[in-house]
Amino acid sequence: MRVVVADDQAAVREGIVMLLGLLPGVEVVGAARDGEEAVALTVELAPDVVLMDLRMPRCDGVEATRRIRERHPGTEVVVLTTYADDDSLFPALRAGARGYLTKDAGGEEIVRALQDVTDGRAGLSPSVQRRLLEQLLGARPDGTESLGAPAAAQADGLTERETEVLVLVADGLSNQEIAGRLRISTATVKTHINNLFAKTGVRDRAQAVRYAYQHGLVRAPGRSVT
Repeated sequence: MRVVVADDQAAVREGIVMLLGLLPGVEVVGAARDGEEAVALTVELAPDVVLMDLRMPRCDGVEATRRIRERHPGTEVVVLTTYADDDSLFPALRAGARGYLTKDAGGEEIVRALQDVTDGRAGLSPSVQRRLLEQLLGARPDGTESLGAPAAAQADGLTERETEVLVLVADGLSNQEIAGRLRISTATVKTHINNLFAKTGVRDRAQAVRYAYQHGLVRAPGRSVT
């Protein structure tokens, strides 16, 4: 896969380029500082995929995605951003992005998304897939309320992926089972657990489970939904 990386933060951009350079089957052919450069490099290099940040100067990721997909339909776009809110997600997908990941995604998840979009499939993180289903159905498929990220979890700075991992910890899943459910490595699971422990101030899995119940991320068995 021939990939162009677009991100306005030099350190982030260089880090992504370095990461992708270590992944099998991926060749980074260009790096852009903003959406204008991303479009120009697409014209010049005809990459298979542009890995696109959203919040950039001159031309943001949504507009750049729209231009690329309209003028160069042979190039797919995968968004890689800090933001997973509806105001970021849905405009990017409407503009033509086939994939959407947040920046806490590991290398395995990124290369899987790149491969998915080049094979004609959607390259969406599990949290984004869930959000799309919730938007379509108005609730979770099992009839319970949408998970989202409650105000308390947001205040503690948990990312979407850290919230997902916390919920699965509260459900009693092991690190290996969480890795299988989210299609990430066990090392990545451990990193997310360490991060959420630090952010929430819990010391072990038992306290993490208590936190999840106290903040409405999961419900005690038998508790009905009103």
